[in-house]
Formats: sequence, C-alpha cells, structure tokens
Amino acid sequence: MIDPLVELQASVERLGLVLEPDGDPAEVEGVLNPACARGRDGVLLLYPRAVAKSNVSRVGRVRVSHGSNGAFAAARDGFALEPRAEYEVRPHPGYGCEDPRVTYVPVLDAYVMAYTAFGPQGPRIALALSADGITWERLGLMRFEQPGMAQGDDKDAAFFPEPVVSPTGVVSLAFYHRPMLHLSAVDGRAAIPMIERMPFEDRESIRIGYVPLEPALQDRNRLLDVAESVLVLSPDDRWGSIKIGAGTPPVRVAEGWMSLFHAVDLLDNSGAKPKFRYCAGIVIHDLEQPHRVLYRSPKPVLVPESELERTGIVDNVVFPTGIDVRDDLGARVFDVYYGMADYTIGAARLTLG
Repeated sequence: MIDPLVELQASVERLGLVLEPDGDPAEVEGVLNPACARGRDGVLLLYPRAVAKSNVSRVGRVRVSHGSNGAFAAARDGFALEPRAEYEVRPHPGYGCEDPRVTYVPVLDAYVMAYTAFGPQGPRIALALSADGITWERLGLMRFEQPGMAQGDDKDAAFFPEPVVSPTGVVSLAFYHRPMLHLSAVDGRAAIPMIERMPFEDRESIRIGYVPLEPALQDRNRLLDVAESVLVLSPDDRWGSIKIGAGTPPVRVAEGWMSLFHAVDLLDNSGAKPKFRYCAGIVIHDLEQPHRVLYRSPKPVLVPESELERTGIVDNVVFPTGIDVRDDLGARVFDVYYGMADYTIGAARLTLG
C-alpha cells in the first residue's frame, strides 16, 4: 500500500489581473478559464474562453509575458478554436468551445487540448491536437462506450502529461473528467435539497479516464476511445460539498501528480436562484497509478476574496484551469491561471514547501 500524505506545506500569492474583456464583441460576455502551455519557443501561451453575446464561446490564443514591474503583458493572437464542428454548434443560444485545458504530452510529441464542446447534445468532452501550440486540429468527441460508463453531459477534462497504469494494469494516457447530474442544471432552489440528500460519491465528482497508449500511438484517433473510468475524488463535508471538478492539468512533483481542483459550496438558497462559492484546492495522485489519491486539501488554498473574484457574470468564483511550472524561480514554484467570477482572468503563485 502507498501511504497517504498527512500534510503538505503550500503558500499562495496573488499576482493580479492577467486579462479582461477589451471591447471586442467576441469577449463581450467575458474572457475566462484559460488553458496554458509553453510553446516550442518557450513563450507562455494562454488559451482563454472568450464569450460573445448569447453565450457563444471560442478558445482564444494569447501570448503572455511578465513585465519588470510584475505586471502582465498579454498580446491576443486570434483564436485556437472557433465553433464550427457539428458537435459545437446549435441553433439556440449557448454553444461553442468552452473551458480548455492543454497538456504537452511528450510520448505523442504533441499538445493535447481537452475542452467542453457545447452543441446539440449538450456539454461533451472533445479533443484537439497541435504540433506547436498554435495551429489546432480537431479529433472529435471522446467515446465512453464501455459497459457501465456514464453517458451524456461531461466536463472538466484535462490530460496527465505522461503514461500511467490503469486500474486493470494497462499502460494508458489518463485524463480527468466530470460526468454531470441532470438535476444540477435545474435552475432555482429545488435542486439543492436533492443534491444534499445524495451520498457524497453520487454527487458530481472527479473521475479519471484511461486511453490505452499503444493503440493511440498507432492511430491518433484512438485517443478518443476511453477504456476505463474510475471515481477518484468526491465532495465531502469539510468544503466543496455540492460538487467538485478538475481544474489544472497535473504536474509532476516529488510526492506524485499534483493539480488544483475546484469545489463548490452553497452560500444561500433563499432567493430565486441559489448562490454558490467556487474555491480551489490541491490534490496529489500516485505517479504510477493515479487513481490512488495521496493528498487532498483539508481546506481551500484559493477562495474568492478580491472584488474581481467576488463580482462578475457569476459571483464568488475562482476557477483554476492553467498551471505553469516556474523552475526559473526555484523548485516547486507554479503560476496558476484562473477564471475570476466568470468574467476575467487572474494569476496566483503557488509554492510548495
């Protein structure tokens, strides 16, 4: 057996605003929840969700640098993805390419973008690949076709960067995902008592899916074929009791695979719509078998505090989606990029002790 971690020392420092809507119609309803990756030239690339009128989403491409005064310089560079596939477009409002996460996977020598394709069927996990982080090619929707797998609405996918071993012993590429409950999409107060009566493991939770490596090396389209999926992290009564989902892709640390996840608590259910708080915590998985969770934050490491985090399209939201390893600043330093109140993008520096 692998011993879990009893304690993890971590500190978080806010770095401030990175990106906000600039008046372009493509961003009028927000620029948020960015993936991030280092390009082949070492330049930091962000891939924010840009939301136009009627909640139509695109995945942007932004080159980011740090000024000498600590401020961020962001240069927009068009779009990585715009909704055009049949699974990304529908006739009524609210569709497109949402909330990407990007992972460079050396064994594929490619960047893998997992994103939410919101089309005629509702939210589904889709993949795109890139050789350089600039130009992207769609693969399609991930296929959850094995017996017993959850079918339907799914979100928050992010790939691990290295092959791992699945619960059945198959060398695989692993990814987070979060199958959704239909009742969680119900507007109003009625859904909350239903959720609170559920066992924690039946609420929206983080799962890890597994794609066998060898077939994917032979045919990139086989990256869409999910062979296994296992529950790894559920809400609990300490914090994040309503639902939880993946945040950043995992990065390797001495203890295992580390990522930040998001979790949702109820603030108030007395009005027409419930009010929630989205916070972020740390999870660490075993390096070889990531379905074994070694550590989970007993309390959040990032909570909505600033005005930009507390007030926006959706109030009280910090939503981590990108992580940049900052070896240039010393060991165990990471910059985390996150959506603030579903409208702007902030950054925070995470340092592990």
